[in-house]
Amino acid sequence: MVRAVVGANWGDEGKGKITDMLAEQADIVIRFQGGANAGHTIVNEYGKFALHTLPSGVFHQNIMNIIGNGVALDVEKVVAEIKSLTDRNVPAPHLMISNRAQVVMPYHVLFDQYEEERLGKASFGSTKSGIAPFYSDKYAKIGFQVSELFDDDILKDKLDHVLVQKNTLLKYLYKKPEIDPEEMMKTLHEYRDLIAPYVGDVSAYLYQAIKDGKTILLEGQLGTMKDPDHGIYPMVTSSSTLAAYGAIGAGIPPYEIKDIVAVTKAYSSAVGGGDFVSEILDEQKADELRRRGGDGGEYGATTGRPRRMGWYDCVASKYGCRLQGATEAALTVLDVLGYLDEIPVCTGYEIDGKVTTDFPVTALLNKAKPVYETLPGWKCDIRGIKKYEDLPENCRKYIEFIEKHIECPITMVSNGPAREDIILRK
Repeated sequence: MVRAVVGANWGDEGKGKITDMLAEQADIVIRFQGGANAGHTIVNEYGKFALHTLPSGVFHQNIMNIIGNGVALDVEKVVAEIKSLTDRNVPAPHLMISNRAQVVMPYHVLFDQYEEERLGKASFGSTKSGIAPFYSDKYAKIGFQVSELFDDDILKDKLDHVLVQKNTLLKYLYKKPEIDPEEMMKTLHEYRDLIAPYVGDVSAYLYQAIKDGKTILLEGQLGTMKDPDHGIYPMVTSSSTLAAYGAIGAGIPPYEIKDIVAVTKAYSSAVGGGDFVSEILDEQKADELRRRGGDGGEYGATTGRPRRMGWYDCVASKYGCRLQGATEAALTVLDVLGYLDEIPVCTGYEIDGKVTTDFPVTALLNKAKPVYETLPGWKCDIRGIKKYEDLPENCRKYIEFIEKHIECPITMVSNGPAREDIILRK
């Protein structure tokens, strides 16, 4: 059985914890898109970790963790991430890297930085991890597949060809030093040697695993609002964040995905630019929620940037669950809201004097004003509660109100950062 765990919103929904928890019943966990530009935070018996490329199953010794062909593979970061685990007494994970994955080149990171500098105030708020230049090259057919690292003739010819373009841009557009082909070739040889023990034919491996009845988890990065087709374009990422892309980014048939868990926070948060209708504009209120949020506050797992804070957005979440094809939803960090007397929930957008519950295109999103309903808070700490019926009445009403508006069953409620802080409603 194949199950996908994806984000319903802007990312930072708590997918890492949900994947880590569900991995206990899985045989294989796959990252199928994105790169090291976002992180999944996990708290377990080993401590607190922010994973950036490694799948969230790496803390389980019974699991094969896979980096799929759809991932932007930053070799140095992946290797450093493995070391960061073993340095903290986590057993070395079982890992396979697709031979069809493509490599984030050092110049991708440079071009990301240089372009953000050039754009200035018009920049996209990139994490400067090289993601947009990487995917640009992938679809311009000048990227480097992992398999190509093991063929020097192909590698040299391709590198010479690509660097003509890159050095022209560096010299004339960015006024930066050019890239030395011999030095770049040495770097690629280092990359080859670092990942050689992990490289495999992932799609063939998964084909057999599905035949054998293995349980497979697809792990997405970011969320629906950051999808380049269906998100808040152009303030999006460069690979599809939808569960449907999991089939492509892992190399499996789409009909094998039987269950899709859309993860959504009990309030809203976002890193970077773009329209954010339910954003809390009172900075004092926003900062209090930010400081209380998550485990140690709402700050980007990759950048450390303070996240923009908002009230729960039913319009965005209903849309997010629909686009993901969610069969169920997980509601996270509910415990954080226990300090509030009242909790606003965005149930509609007012655009040009009309209220809608359908998420609009970006041009109309710019005009949207939130329509709120206010629910009573529960004013107590709900951590440690294991049964849904033991939650305070107002807390249950809050969950059920959201469930009704997003039109997706909430089957999991997270009421703390640890793996065991979960209430199952099935």
